[in-house]
Amino acid sequence: MAKIIAIANQKGGVGKSTTTVNLAAVLGIHGKKVLCIDMDAQGNTTTGFGIKKKNVKVTVYDVLIGERPIKDAIIETEFKNVSVVTSSSSLAGADIELVELDNRTNRLKMQVLTCKQDYDYILLDCPPSLSLLTLNALCACDTVLIPLQCEFYSLEGLSQLIETIRLVRQRYNPTIDIEGILFTMYDSRLNLTAQVVREVKKHFPEKVFKTCIPRNVRISEAPSFGKPVCYYDKASKGAEYYEKLCLEVLARENVTRKKKTPAKV
Repeated sequence: MAKIIAIANQKGGVGKSTTTVNLAAVLGIHGKKVLCIDMDAQGNTTTGFGIKKKNVKVTVYDVLIGERPIKDAIIETEFKNVSVVTSSSSLAGADIELVELDNRTNRLKMQVLTCKQDYDYILLDCPPSLSLLTLNALCACDTVLIPLQCEFYSLEGLSQLIETIRLVRQRYNPTIDIEGILFTMYDSRLNLTAQVVREVKKHFPEKVFKTCIPRNVRISEAPSFGKPVCYYDKASKGAEYYEKLCLEVLARENVTRKKKTPAKV
């Protein structure tokens, strides 16, 4: 049964799609079956796996409005154990259409439940807004992974997102939790970086990933070749740090499962 992780932050350009693509690829290499669902109209996760959008017939848009089941939209990629439900430009207006539909906050959840048993992890790449699309992802997920750039405005965005997660827990998804906060585009030479890290760790000491993703040329180049960085250049620093992130995610999952396992009498 899959663990569902939403990769979310209403601020754009913080590395949500990059994290989705690269974490999925490394999890796949480690033998985990992964499904990525691209919930962003920009479709960066779709592009990041080298999928040509114009060739795709069924997208997450068709799934959300109820025209097709999610299994019709799943595409197996060329990368080990990784499949994708692609995005399309139609998602840009999906918020308006979803408002008029029944059960508008749980449409993704209902679809994901039909394929949850086929995967170990389902990663939801959310749009850079607190929209109905993001709300669908938060209602469907088990945990939220928050990529965070080390700058002042990111702290404001983080507090807004945490408040949204709190409200979702109260009203829609009582078991939702924070998977972790991931510092991206990390530059240890900057004083501001150290200040932001210190501030976040002060408020969320147990939720910050030890791994920080640095600025890396190979990470930036990989999407233009339609490959995760571990396939584009497995010897790069970018690949190394996403491997570390993957190991942290797996380790946290092992701890969680041990806690849920009843002690033998």
